[in-house]
Amino acid sequence: MSDTETLSFLTESPKKQLELIPELINQGSEGLAILQEFLQTNQPIIPNLVTAKIYQVLHQLQTTEAQQLLDTYFPQGIIPLNSERNIDYQPLEKLLLAQNWQEADSLTRVKMCELAGDAAIARKWVYFTEVQQFPITDLQTLNQLWYLFSEGKFGFAVQRKIWLSVGKDFEQLWSKIGWKNGNQWTRYPNAFTWDLSAPVGHLPLLNQIRGVRVIASIFAHPAWLDS
Repeated sequence: MSDTETLSFLTESPKKQLELIPELINQGSEGLAILQEFLQTNQPIIPNLVTAKIYQVLHQLQTTEAQQLLDTYFPQGIIPLNSERNIDYQPLEKLLLAQNWQEADSLTRVKMCELAGDAAIARKWVYFTEVQQFPITDLQTLNQLWYLFSEGKFGFAVQRKIWLSVGKDFEQLWSKIGWKNGNQWTRYPNAFTWDLSAPVGHLPLLNQIRGVRVIASIFAHPAWLDS
């Protein structure tokens, strides 16, 4: 590992750093040393797309060296998995870390039903009025997990931003995020794209929870007032 290689990574744009991280991982110990230098210069660790990608690839490596870096720089994880209703978001984090997008999408719906309460758990979907009562903390936790581990492509806030950009026109939104092609709804699950080649905002699949009123309630939620 040369000082030039280390400096090059440290001074690159976040977008370029995201592209370079897999290459560094393929270099083995030398690449990990560059990532360690990056983490050392970013103390305390700030949960952004680059640090989240490093956290993700270290988990995927499952080596002693990678685990040592995780223990040193991420002893509490990348973000606190906060919940005002004692919901356990760790299983969702594990699925997203592994880029198991389809199972993560299904579990997100389960967690939203847990937030809504026993009646929603029994029926396996939520009413828009239940969404309005979701704690800000929980929606932000769910959104952060999707956003950070998808390199910024997925999450409620990403979908909402696109919706606002098209003048709150849901038909345009469906087309932009790949939920509809012309007049045809994308068929679940096989016609959806379960990897990062998907359109921005493609996941999670809120239309599968129940129609426009639910997603409109999520977009109107105060969790995004500071976005």
